[in-house]
Amino acid sequence: MAVDLLLGLQWGDEGKGKIVDVFTSKYDIIARFQGGPNAGHTLVFNGRKHVLHTIPSGIFHDNTVNLVGNGVVIDPVIFKKELDKLEEQNVDYKTSLYISRKAHIILPTHRLLDAASEASKGKAKIGSTLKGIGPTYMDKTGRNGIRVGDIELADWKEKYRALADKHEAMIDFYNVDIQYDLKELEADFFNAIETLKTLKFIDSEEYVHQAQQSGKTILAEGAQGSLLDIDFGTYPFVTSSNTTAAGACTGLGVAPNQIGDVFGIFKAYTTRVGSGPFPTELFDEDGETMGRVGHEFGATTGRPRRCGWLDLVALRYACQVNGVTQLIMMKGDVLSGFKTLKVCTAYKYKGETITHLPYNIEEENVTPIYTEVKGWSEDLTGMTEASQLPETFNDYVTFLEKELNIPITIVSVGPDRKQTIVRKTV
Repeated sequence: MAVDLLLGLQWGDEGKGKIVDVFTSKYDIIARFQGGPNAGHTLVFNGRKHVLHTIPSGIFHDNTVNLVGNGVVIDPVIFKKELDKLEEQNVDYKTSLYISRKAHIILPTHRLLDAASEASKGKAKIGSTLKGIGPTYMDKTGRNGIRVGDIELADWKEKYRALADKHEAMIDFYNVDIQYDLKELEADFFNAIETLKTLKFIDSEEYVHQAQQSGKTILAEGAQGSLLDIDFGTYPFVTSSNTTAAGACTGLGVAPNQIGDVFGIFKAYTTRVGSGPFPTELFDEDGETMGRVGHEFGATTGRPRRCGWLDLVALRYACQVNGVTQLIMMKGDVLSGFKTLKVCTAYKYKGETITHLPYNIEEENVTPIYTEVKGWSEDLTGMTEASQLPETFNDYVTFLEKELNIPITIVSVGPDRKQTIVRKTV
């Protein structure tokens, strides 16, 4: 069986967790393939809100295996907190949660390094979530990292000590005022490691291969968004991993010819957390309304999200680099009440009109060119069938489909898993 992918197409926060939760009943295995606790996947069902950071979003379903793949970086302390919350809800995660031995571990000193590095940048900071993600991936590529499989070995604490000592020397080099008590941090860390050891560690690439051979259905769950990809995002204001479809291959050990459907998720408008260019960002009442109605605050950081009109130049680019086969539009309900909507269909770039994403999209180089579309006034949140959707809403969706040349098969009209409407099947 081919492995299907579910990816965010903007700067993250598109609503991936909700759709994975909706899709899970169709799949035997849900697998995270990159990122770490900088992700915040929000699920709402039965009147309760659940936020996951590292654990795959299929964890609330019985009979589904949830795999944390080799491309993920794990903070044992945050991971333990997630497990504690699952225990409070009587979720039997010990039988359904597997972790790749090749996944890298975030140490307390990785978080301290992250804070020191960001503090040293001053006004040039990149907007890190300060979760230690970047330094962990740096140790991974620098061949210094500690992996989950290492904690099964007798000498792993010696390896830990050597790396933590190296990190402390690096923190001193930044020459910034970072106050910390490493012994206290390490007490929580080693306690969390013992909890981690109670879970099932696997050689995940072999597990996925055997699952495919036996006909198991697999959905790879992406974190962050395509415009935060380390190679194809708005560098340097990006994350430290490959958030695009290619990242699923390296993050799970899946061959490129084994990828099936690629589900791309986007909001009906655009948001961004932290620093970085944002051509369609709004600083007026429209932007404020989007943020307020859409409850646009980061699920991980709590930071308010910047809001703006939908950018089809960037969205088309994301569809292209991911090979998206189906689109899912989120938060259409947030735009109810806007008489006129604007959609960026091209850029004015250095005096030229272009429809592709250029190397640099800072405001001094790029001016968005908008097409206006009629809005809708109806409240979508109580609608459950495609036939109930207003004509002007359907016109907006059809306009986007024609521009992107990819079917929009599902629209979301609220945070609850029930507020998900299938428009068409392909």
